[in-house]
Amino acid sequence: MIQVQTIDGLLLREMALAGSALLEANRAEVDALNVFPVPDGDTGTNMSLTMQSATREISAKEYLRADEASAALAKGALKGARGNSGVITSQLLRGFSRALAGVEQITPTQFAQALKAGSDLAYKAVMKPKEGTILTVARVIAEHALEQVQKDPDSYDALFSVMLSSGQEILQKTPDMLPALKAAGVVDSGGRGLLYIYTGYAAAMRGESIEEMLAAVAAERGGFQDDHDAITDFKFAYHVAYHLDHLNDDCTEGDVDSLRRRLNRIGNAVNVEGEGAPYRIHVHTNNPGNAIEFGVELGEVTDVEVENMVATRRAKQAEGAQAEEASAEAAKEPEAEIPHKPYAMVAVSLGDGFSNIFHELTVDAIVEGGQTMNPSIDDILQAIKHVNADTVFVFPNNGNVVLAAQQAAELSKGDVRVIPTKNVAMGIAAAVAFQPDIDADTNQRRMIEAAEHVKTATVTYAVRDSENNGVKVHQGDYIGLHNGQIALAGQDLSEVLRALTEEVITDEDELVTVYWGADVTEEDAKKVADMISAQRPDCDVEYLRGGQPLYYYLISVE
Repeated sequence: MIQVQTIDGLLLREMALAGSALLEANRAEVDALNVFPVPDGDTGTNMSLTMQSATREISAKEYLRADEASAALAKGALKGARGNSGVITSQLLRGFSRALAGVEQITPTQFAQALKAGSDLAYKAVMKPKEGTILTVARVIAEHALEQVQKDPDSYDALFSVMLSSGQEILQKTPDMLPALKAAGVVDSGGRGLLYIYTGYAAAMRGESIEEMLAAVAAERGGFQDDHDAITDFKFAYHVAYHLDHLNDDCTEGDVDSLRRRLNRIGNAVNVEGEGAPYRIHVHTNNPGNAIEFGVELGEVTDVEVENMVATRRAKQAEGAQAEEASAEAAKEPEAEIPHKPYAMVAVSLGDGFSNIFHELTVDAIVEGGQTMNPSIDDILQAIKHVNADTVFVFPNNGNVVLAAQQAAELSKGDVRVIPTKNVAMGIAAAVAFQPDIDADTNQRRMIEAAEHVKTATVTYAVRDSENNGVKVHQGDYIGLHNGQIALAGQDLSEVLRALTEEVITDEDELVTVYWGADVTEEDAKKVADMISAQRPDCDVEYLRGGQPLYYYLISVE
């Protein structure tokens, strides 16, 4: 039962650390809930990286006041927010923090009100909010939290019980709100991730250590995870692990159970894994010799691991301090001043070929990222500041980066115009449309029109079975996408390409550009270009290196 009546800055930090650790422990599961079968489903990864940025900020100093701690949490989340799910998570924390201005210790009523403020702000951040997503889960949890504190304004135990039960209930209803979820047989990934965060909050409120919480999660899953980075207080300094095999003739299951009890008396994070020898033994203890000796009494001990976790953490901290010192020294060196200019362009790009193309189109700054690793809000914001221009045009070049770019534009407080390009081909068309001698409004209009005029065909592979728009997809299939939507799938790459280009390219189109990826040769790309030329002899067809990972081809049609 949760005994605390108010939350100060220190407890809020423990809650955030626990929520972040639990989400990270389940990141792969949340990623796997992504409905789209392409190999860049990354909701869990983006949310986890966002929360890790938040916890780094709140752990940078000891905040005693709740409002100061929540402000640090929100600041860190906003800096590190990646992808739509990460940006929404940052907005939930940002609204939560705003509601706590001037609050030294949070009461249950104030906590519920802050949850509602976070939900409201997250909805406002999304231009066209969809129900059945993380937004819905956050809103319903907040609404039930407010109802609960009206009944019992002093009980955190009752509040968190209602938060988790209502969250689980609405999460199970998300497939009824979004047909794509129902077709895939999954719940919303962002909502699942948020519930892990709040479950971590509750565990910290109950006084459970992060290490114990993760061990319990691993036990439920049938496997053990040992995350030393998640440990905040090293009650036991030594990690000890070994295999126990070739048991003595008189050794029984009772002796193995006794080993568990003996290890628990000298440490924690005890795990005795296996159904009969060999067993995998794990414990954190201050008596590594005893932990090993207990095993030797029962049989042969092999593959022994002993690590001083305190020393390892100290070395990492020293390494981090040295890196910060080197960075500070480098910062003292005067940088070449970037001349001020009326206009600048910033593009998100993943692939050396695409980056070179953007440079040739006089794009001023490239932000690394895209399909497989969305850049953070801070990555985009720093690029905006770096170009030193009156008006900055930003090309996100990915539908999952648009929201982060918009938040970066808002934070910059300058004249920053986000051109909502959903892929690199659209970004290239927008950059080509730029003219330095016309006004910003006209340039923005020209860029948006040029980007929207582009049709795209992309080819990648399926990472899971799925059904989208009536197209059945099997894991390992090649899948062809038309303007980001699955058009067809098959086991023959050449056949998928042929059918896809026949569907996308029409007699009215004039220019086709085949951008080939990191896993494709120039020779193969030329064959695709020749095939398209044979299909549409009146089109100009060219092929250029994109260098993008995971996507074999991106074909731009104008």
